[in-house]
Amino acid sequence: MDSAAAAAAHKRKRPDGEVDLSAADAVEVLDLRAGKRLLLAFERRLRDNLEARMKYPDDPARFADSEIALHAEADRLRLLAGAPELFPDLVPIGLASSLASLLTHDNADLAAAAASLLADLTDSDDPDDLAAVQALADALVEANALDLLVHNLSRFSEADPDEAEAVHNTLAVLENLLDLRPHLADKVCDGTKLLRWLLSRLKAREFDANKQYASEILAILLQNSPANQKRLGQINGVDGLLQAVAMYKSRDPKTSDEEEMLENLFDCLCCVLMPLENKERFVKAEGVELMIIIMKQKKLAYSSAIRTLDFAMTRFPPACERFVDVLGLKTAFAAFMGKIPVNKKNKKESYQEELEERIISIIASLFGGIIKGSRRMRLLGKFVENECEKIDRLMEFYTRYSDRVKEETERLDSLDLEDLEMDDDERYNRKLEAGLYTLQLIALILGHIWHSGNSQMRARVELLLRQNKLTKQDVKDILEEYHDNIGDLDGPEEKERAQARAKEIIAVL
Repeated sequence: MDSAAAAAAHKRKRPDGEVDLSAADAVEVLDLRAGKRLLLAFERRLRDNLEARMKYPDDPARFADSEIALHAEADRLRLLAGAPELFPDLVPIGLASSLASLLTHDNADLAAAAASLLADLTDSDDPDDLAAVQALADALVEANALDLLVHNLSRFSEADPDEAEAVHNTLAVLENLLDLRPHLADKVCDGTKLLRWLLSRLKAREFDANKQYASEILAILLQNSPANQKRLGQINGVDGLLQAVAMYKSRDPKTSDEEEMLENLFDCLCCVLMPLENKERFVKAEGVELMIIIMKQKKLAYSSAIRTLDFAMTRFPPACERFVDVLGLKTAFAAFMGKIPVNKKNKKESYQEELEERIISIIASLFGGIIKGSRRMRLLGKFVENECEKIDRLMEFYTRYSDRVKEETERLDSLDLEDLEMDDDERYNRKLEAGLYTLQLIALILGHIWHSGNSQMRARVELLLRQNKLTKQDVKDILEEYHDNIGDLDGPEEKERAQARAKEIIAVL
């Protein structure tokens, strides 16, 4: 049935002859008694329509009126969005199960109405309503609404504007449920085709609101879910995301919404690169090459490409080797030397600083991932070029971050004197936030340079240390603290390897 015609019909008059009540006409306060009446009226219309459809399956004219009546009653049920405190009392008498059953309706217009209604009912920013809306969310999950919502994404045809809106509302319901119950991120992807649908939607060349929404939902699903990160990799998701961002390798987004979508895509890419097997897929799909191309084009995605490379190369030597092989050193060291493209949107100091920290991390990964051979010689050679200008730059970073960490350490010491003591872990985390992690990476790079044994580079390091009233012991102290705080997030074997490498560098210094 045409939804516009149905809507027009039920706006004029309800099938039972009563004038329809819109939200504007409704009483300001909806009490439990009125809420139950609304729900019971909706359930009666739903039951009448299902009976009419079963009785006259081949004669739509015989159940058309009941369909219009059901649509009208679903619209009236929207009044409940203003009274979420009623949900805990309405859920036991069928609120969630009835709405879930409307999602399965043969009439796509009514399934779309269910999505629109659920988007309103599950959307609440008021902390006082949280428990009530969570009760509805839990009941919807119990009524299999997650599977039904995902199924409807493929059912609706976005060529029809009304059904495209239904897709948008369906995504809104999923977002609301994930916001209410974050643990559903794993459940909704386990046993449904949601990840496949999102991936397919993002491959479309044309930008629209639903493509943007799909990117946002995917980012939410991947953010804190190693299981979903692995699932996406297993369905060729790394390659799919690379295809999606490749559309912007030589052009910028046209609108702020499209720009937000591109940021979401790169967020997804960085999340999916957390599992080791997806780093392998990234290298195999020529992701390193694509990120370097994006950097060379110096478009809006420049910084996102650097961030992605940082994720891909951290503790993954094959990505580091590929980076050197495809001539990424020149591009990376241009950024290291401050040749970062700037426009109105990214000229803030924080933007430049974040990129510098990412580049420092990439260079530290290169030194950690390329132990010997011609690739390492090419990496070390960069620090000899132009009278060791890159060592000068490195020491510039060292002094900047060292000063920050010293300032934070002094501040923490003064807090201790005021009897506001904190434990060692908290002190260490505060120093990390002040820049200690980047300082440790810089110290590691300096250690690798010294470890090379190149007399020209060693002389330059010693000269710059003296000029800044520093000694090699200062660098060693930073590396000792780094060594002592290496965690076992990547497993005990990786921790031992990292500590052994740090010890080796400390010994040489």
